[in-house]
Amino acid sequence: MKALYKDRRFQAVVAANVLSSIGSGITMLAIPLLLVASPDGNKLFGVIMLMMTVISFVATPYIGVLIDRMSRKKMLLTVELIGFITVMLFVIVGFMTDYSTIHYIILYGTGNLYYTFFYPTIFALNQEVFSKDAFQSLNSIMEIQGQLSSMLAGALASLVITRWSLQWILIVDAATYIAAFLFLLSIPYKQSRERSDKKHTAMKEGLAFIKENRSVSIFLLLSFMPFVAVMMTNYLFPIYLTQELNASPAAYGIESAVYGFGALTAGIFIVSIMKRTGTELAIMLNISLFALGISIIFFMKLLPIYFSIVFFLAFANAGTRVARNTFMMQKIPNTIVGRVDSCFRFITLGIRILLIFFFTYVTTNDHIGLAFSGLSLLLLSSAGAGWILYKRKQRKQSALLKSVL
Repeated sequence: MKALYKDRRFQAVVAANVLSSIGSGITMLAIPLLLVASPDGNKLFGVIMLMMTVISFVATPYIGVLIDRMSRKKMLLTVELIGFITVMLFVIVGFMTDYSTIHYIILYGTGNLYYTFFYPTIFALNQEVFSKDAFQSLNSIMEIQGQLSSMLAGALASLVITRWSLQWILIVDAATYIAAFLFLLSIPYKQSRERSDKKHTAMKEGLAFIKENRSVSIFLLLSFMPFVAVMMTNYLFPIYLTQELNASPAAYGIESAVYGFGALTAGIFIVSIMKRTGTELAIMLNISLFALGISIIFFMKLLPIYFSIVFFLAFANAGTRVARNTFMMQKIPNTIVGRVDSCFRFITLGIRILLIFFFTYVTTNDHIGLAFSGLSLLLLSSAGAGWILYKRKQRKQSALLKSVL
């Protein structure tokens, strides 16, 4: 791990990730609150989430192909530059006139598209430039720094959302984009010839891997369900806080900080857990913890208890993500990882679209409890199916071992 800390490439990746997380994190906390506070805000926010999810749903397969075909460094640089230019345009708008709902929608949409491109690309880049023996530590450290950034973003958001005008928040966001661009620019990188060959970057190669490794693929898909639930809580939690708990806007920032602390804790301990239990069992334990937390959080009407459950949800989601990323890096060849990863993201985005339809309907009819029940059912079913697959694999391995002996 010490060698990893000293690696110039790792330092640049971490610095870029930290800066991007802080800047965009504050903005993406502020915009939902501004949207929810607008007339018919709950319905509007749900429709916007649906639109952005559909756009990501359509774009994801193509993004996977681009990740495996293009220079991943150039792709990240392009994303950071576009983010900077977009945000700066809205800074200018903010100093010239008052922001309107359409401005909030565009800002929220571009922020979502940034995440859609950035995270799968940085994942593939990390697998490409670092050695296999560093994967566990690498994913753990990336989680720690990412969540430290989220904690800082949440803490800053709770301070500035009610004190700063949006254009000043956007100035901070723009500065982090350009700083991240410069750090990424400094990474020594050379794209492999195999990945630049169009004959070997068709989407069908990613699908072929999934078909040939069905049990592994289903298990990985189930491990994405906590992430799906977290995306849905980005819609549900602001409504729950304001309507059910009558909390102030600052509570949303505090929740983000608590979430970051829970995920940070997972990042610190998950490598030790994986070494003791194995990667797959670590995934299952975390999915189960998340399923339990999401099943009871709606019934917690006191903010301190609510924040406590958010901590465990964050721990479970982050623990699942680190273990899953390690598992994927170990099992999926780097030449096709962008397309395989995009297949999983494509499916999970489809699930999110269905959930957003359902959640928008029930929340506009004041039945937010039904939305939480739907999430609970999804996670409990995923945990149950995951345990069945895990136990089945354990039995096969035991039978194989006995036949050898």
